[in-house]
Amino acid sequence: MIPNIVRGTRVGGLIRYLYGPGKREEHVNPHLVAAWDGAGRLSKLEPLVGVDGRRDFRQLIDLLEQPVHNARNPPRKHVWHCSIRTDPTDRWLTDEQWAHIGGEVMAAVGLAPHGDPKAVRWVAIRHGPDHIHIVATLVRQDRRTAWGRNDYWLAQAACRDLERRYGLRRLGPADRTGHRRPTAPELNKARRTGRRETSRDRLRREVRFAAATAGGEGEFFALLHQAGLLARARTSSIHPDQITGYAVATPDDTTATGEPVWYSGGKLATDLTLPQLRSRWGQPAAAADSATRVQRRKPGVVPVVCHTSALPTADGCTVVRSLTAARLPLLTCTQPVFVEPPSAPGIAAFGAHCVRALLRLPLMSDKPRTPNTYAATSTGMLERQLRGQRSIA
Repeated sequence: MIPNIVRGTRVGGLIRYLYGPGKREEHVNPHLVAAWDGAGRLSKLEPLVGVDGRRDFRQLIDLLEQPVHNARNPPRKHVWHCSIRTDPTDRWLTDEQWAHIGGEVMAAVGLAPHGDPKAVRWVAIRHGPDHIHIVATLVRQDRRTAWGRNDYWLAQAACRDLERRYGLRRLGPADRTGHRRPTAPELNKARRTGRRETSRDRLRREVRFAAATAGGEGEFFALLHQAGLLARARTSSIHPDQITGYAVATPDDTTATGEPVWYSGGKLATDLTLPQLRSRWGQPAAAADSATRVQRRKPGVVPVVCHTSALPTADGCTVVRSLTAARLPLLTCTQPVFVEPPSAPGIAAFGAHCVRALLRLPLMSDKPRTPNTYAATSTGMLERQLRGQRSIA
């Protein structure tokens, strides 16, 4: 059972559409199945059909809008519309069952609690076998505004309970752990630029792959850089030396001024925030803060997160010199630069670690570098770190 809630300004237009034939003649036998407490018999509220075959909606519309006209502070969008649809595999419910479902949902969202004679006015209209439409005005009959906060999540919870009570197909709970869907502007932008997916979808896919593959923050950001993404850290406003989050962007998705469009981990999915990833890697926030520190150098220099443990020396320098001679291609990334010790002993694992560290160290400055200065400076910087120096200067 899926509820869908929207808000609007025109009660009359919505009522006429629900009683009309629909966009594809899909509306069959539209009629009321429920109404607010004190509304009286549904037959008295039902729009009458005139001699010309048209329905007269004026009485029903006036009754629904009367509290809005007398309101102290009516909301700009005072029409609340909720459609509730069962799964195609579910049995068809009766009008009485749909009336009960409509009343339970209205009580759950707080617009018409049970036993409240001054609640908002609402009606439930059925024009199909598998769904109903609830139309309400967001002003109570005592002239107070009913804002309907968190109505979507409350309606979802009510539907999960009604699925259990009516023996319908049970959907997953609305626990807010699903990923954020692309907005209409994002979809239009992807269509204009000829992309097969939006930047949000691509970033979510790449970040989720990096999170599943990495064993820590350093490897996680290295994989993002290797995928050609931009990444930056967010530091705490109370403790500037602590990293509390991150944001990612694609180089080809920019604003009108040419700035990248950044998405934080929480804007991609709730399980991709940095605290969630640290918990996934077995690295609580407190441990991460004690294991890393952010060194801020002069303005214009990217912060560097250095691991507090010392690194081996001899074999690492040999590997680095051979790699710099090959002039490996640079990868695009922004702050921060993460450096961690290898996760396992052995020259192969440490060599791979040196590759990741080497490709990120030149990004400490935004000054242009030639291939020769890139190789020389990178080797010197990494050698100093491998000797156990805490700061990279």
